[in-house]
Amino acid sequence: MASGAYARSIKMTNSKLSAPPVPECVQHLQHVRVVLSHTSHPGNIGAAARAMKTMGFSRLVLVNPKVLPEAQAVAMACGADDVLSAARVCTSLVEALNGTVLAMAMTARRRELATEPLWAREGAAELAGVSMHGEVALVFGNETAGLSNEELAQCGRWALIPANPDYSSLNLAAAVQLVCYELRLAMLGVVPVPTVAGAGAPATHGEVDGLMSHLEESAVSSGFLDLERPGRLMLRLRRLFSRVGLEREEVNILRGLLASFERPTRKQHRN
Repeated sequence: MASGAYARSIKMTNSKLSAPPVPECVQHLQHVRVVLSHTSHPGNIGAAARAMKTMGFSRLVLVNPKVLPEAQAVAMACGADDVLSAARVCTSLVEALNGTVLAMAMTARRRELATEPLWAREGAAELAGVSMHGEVALVFGNETAGLSNEELAQCGRWALIPANPDYSSLNLAAAVQLVCYELRLAMLGVVPVPTVAGAGAPATHGEVDGLMSHLEESAVSSGFLDLERPGRLMLRLRRLFSRVGLEREEVNILRGLLASFERPTRKQHRN
């Protein structure tokens, strides 16, 4: 009798509970890509898909995985087969980030010439705000080597998980779970940023890449950059633009300015 009364009590209590309303900003979950670069173990891909789905994310992008998702990945996904089957496979991180306005790399190592690091919670808060205006990406590297310096340079921000400094190695799926949790938490509490008068749309990853290529071509043709000894000019310029956060119109202005330098002057043309 007692156990029956307890069960009825629990049932009545649960019937009074209802899920809290979902804020409108959580609709922007679909603006988030989770990018796994050069993943070596298919089981980790499946486990990452499961971690994503528990937090409401579904857009998985794989960059040159060693093994494409197969039976082991499906087994580790534990019901997140839909995330796996919809995963997009790319040949480069540039392709994976095309169309995004902000990418945040997850890495445990400080890199030279990288922007200042954020804790995962701070990074998630920034991504949540930007996701209301465009596509964003969380980028994770290979299980053993992590992200290369070249890949990190493609990302406007990078963040750290505050793990035990004496043993900071996290399983890939565990890292995905933690950061997706932080991002969902940030999205639940995010307050839309007021629109600043005159502010334009943020430049996409592809648009900034186009500017970088244009700058490099101009620097080479002018003699300012020697491709045999390029140094770190382009990395420094990319870091500069990452700190600034370029708008689409600003990219167009800079490219127009470069194009004007490339055109011969009227006097030269007459001669």
